[in-house]
Amino acid sequence: MKYVLEKAVRGTIGEQKFKTSIQWRNGTLITDEPEKLGGKDIGPDPHSLLLSSLVACTLATLRMYIDHKKLAIPEITIEANMAHRINASTGEITTHIDKTISYGSTTVDPERKARLLEIAERCPISKILKGNITIATTQI
Repeated sequence: MKYVLEKAVRGTIGEQKFKTSIQWRNGTLITDEPEKLGGKDIGPDPHSLLLSSLVACTLATLRMYIDHKKLAIPEITIEANMAHRINASTGEITTHIDKTISYGSTTVDPERKARLLEIAERCPISKILKGNITIATTQI
């Protein structure tokens, strides 16, 4: 299997409740949970990280397209949030993500917006989240 990353993302947790240290290619990221869940809120929680990945990838995908087409859109903003719904009869959890894209003070015509939406949906993280994911966990 060919991995996407040259070096795996590595995480470590010590005795401080919920504080993790995530090492990636060039640095370290601290994650935590909000105080209301028992953390100290010194870093993003896992849900925020997941949504951040989607937002960052969508922004980069749109920026590449806008630059390639030489469109006069200097700023893009994306907001994303998620909700979980539990089916009362089956217990199955469904996750719903809302994502809103805006282009600052730039007026974008409806046809162009439709095309930009198509491009936004092609971001690799969006495809992963909408696709079929298998997670294989081993212990050593």
